[in-house]
Amino acid sequence: MALPAILKDKLRLPVVGAPLFIVSHPALTLAQCKAGIIGAFPALNARPESQLDEWLAEITEGLAAHDAKNPDRPAAPFAVNQIVHRSNRRLEHDLAMCVKYKVPVVISSLGAVPEVNAAIHSYGGIVLHDVINNRHANSAIRKGADGLIAVAAGAGGHAGTLSPFALVQEIREWFDGPLLLSGAIATGGAILAAEAMGADMAYIGSPFIATEEARASDAYKQMIVDSAAADIVYSNYFTGIHGNYLKSSIAAAGMDPDHLPEADPSKMDFDKATTGAKAWKDIWGCGQGIGAVKAIGPVEDLVARLEREYDAAKARITAG
Repeated sequence: MALPAILKDKLRLPVVGAPLFIVSHPALTLAQCKAGIIGAFPALNARPESQLDEWLAEITEGLAAHDAKNPDRPAAPFAVNQIVHRSNRRLEHDLAMCVKYKVPVVISSLGAVPEVNAAIHSYGGIVLHDVINNRHANSAIRKGADGLIAVAAGAGGHAGTLSPFALVQEIREWFDGPLLLSGAIATGGAILAAEAMGADMAYIGSPFIATEEARASDAYKQMIVDSAAADIVYSNYFTGIHGNYLKSSIAAAGMDPDHLPEADPSKMDFDKATTGAKAWKDIWGCGQGIGAVKAIGPVEDLVARLEREYDAAKARITAG
């Protein structure tokens, strides 16, 4: 099945910049789109909820202005992440804002709801649903999602435990639609490897935290530069759902990263998880691929590096 035009036209690389809690905001999203990849942000990052209207206006107007000035180099489209979980009390409001602005791509997480998909389809948008296993993937497609984001082992934030080889293989046995891969992808070679494995695009988050446009503290950005895969801890303690976090940020918050208790997933409240002192603001999500991040810089420089590495990887394979 061919990719929808929205996921391939205007793109410099087959990449979506993953929505990052707290960190993603209009400046980062616009920089990603202008650099030639799909930029994204979580709707819940706009607080209070009225700010989402302002953000969507800023992004749509900013991209239109960029395209008017750069007709030969138009910006990539953008995406909004919607948390489809019963504890997200803003979902109805935030979904209405996506419909108002005709957001091109919506990324749904923590639940697959047909009504959400129908709302986005009403104006021609597409929905990509993130999943950590084949069962969730089947459910999402049955309920009307257009594509899948396979969140494999090593991804930042909420992540699964399956090898990307296994997860992509199982999904591709029955699904030939849009498939993105997430999990420790931080180089151009890894983007090409994701395609070789059967994914259509790479879904990259953590490297963009260490960019000038990201809404992260200087300490967070520097910790990513200074850390590697061994510095990541996998735990469900902070939100009730397992995710990957920087070990040093857990220690700085006064906890032992090697002896964290288990949380009760049934008591998970995503609204509290995103505003409380434990998760995201003080305990910093991050994936295992950050060993490739050597410096803090602008988004354009990161995308340019990924493009050079992607082209070089292709050349190596062709030469071989």
